[in-house]
Amino acid sequence: MPSLPLPGYPQVRVALPSRRVAAALAAHRADLVHLAGPFVLGVRGMTAAARLGIPAVAVYQTDLAGYARTYVGTGEGTAWRRLRAVHGAADRTLAPSSAALRALEAHGIGRVRLWGRGVDTARFRPGLRDPALRRELAPDGELLVGYVGRLAPEKRVDLLAGCAGSPAYGSWSSGTARAGLLLRAALPGARFLGRRTGADLARIFASLDVFAHTGPYETFCQTVQEAMASGVPVIAPAAGGPLDLVDHGRTGLLVPPGDPDAPRDAVAALAAAPHLRAAYGRAGRASVEGRTWEALGDELIGHYREVLHERTAVAA
Repeated sequence: MPSLPLPGYPQVRVALPSRRVAAALAAHRADLVHLAGPFVLGVRGMTAAARLGIPAVAVYQTDLAGYARTYVGTGEGTAWRRLRAVHGAADRTLAPSSAALRALEAHGIGRVRLWGRGVDTARFRPGLRDPALRRELAPDGELLVGYVGRLAPEKRVDLLAGCAGSPAYGSWSSGTARAGLLLRAALPGARFLGRRTGADLARIFASLDVFAHTGPYETFCQTVQEAMASGVPVIAPAAGGPLDLVDHGRTGLLVPPGDPDAPRDAVAALAAAPHLRAAYGRAGRASVEGRTWEALGDELIGHYREVLHERTAVAA
């Protein structure tokens, strides 16, 4: 079983258990179990932690109930029962946003605390704006609007159809893995750039005029934070994680989720106001400068310490 130091925290070692979870945890003499994705192996990890009397911290990351509703039209109740079974057994559940925290508590899951996500403010920065890339994607000087993420049904990228093809902002960037034929047909003015990572992705972010995200089931929405770090104003649904990230009228615009006209109208408003785009971009960058991964790592270690202290206090 690999055992690795946690970068920046020499007092912490992280074990990566094999399928024989209980034996692996016992051999590692773990003080605490961190369940990054509390399903499949995570369920075994929770069971093993309970058997060994080790405290467990579970991280909530995915809106499984929303996915069930999107893909099969049912199954939300089953998803929440599974979530309650796993997270209810944890000493602490870490939710990435206020909306996620409220949803967990509303469905009977207790001991929930907020722990967001960090952003690499050195990699994602306004200085990477690339005039050559902009000329390639918007040869006639159009407003360059981009979406970055998976092209999956729950992301509702189809809601951007009202923007694509307009003479004012007809060229689109999509830093995504792969596009289906139906989505390509719905967005005839879009450019699908394929999978991009690292410095290349950061250059694309910084070269946008507006970043648009339309998925209503985001428990956090990391790409919104990366766009803000890049100094780009954001349009996002007023639902889920973006509610914590986007300060409406200061760093971007929040729009009604699922409204096909809302993204178009928001883009049009920003297209007509370059001074607002610049102001939102500056404010967005400033708002995330303290959210480095180092700062979030410190928060996580703080949660570990509190859980261990609570266990010690109860045992005493």
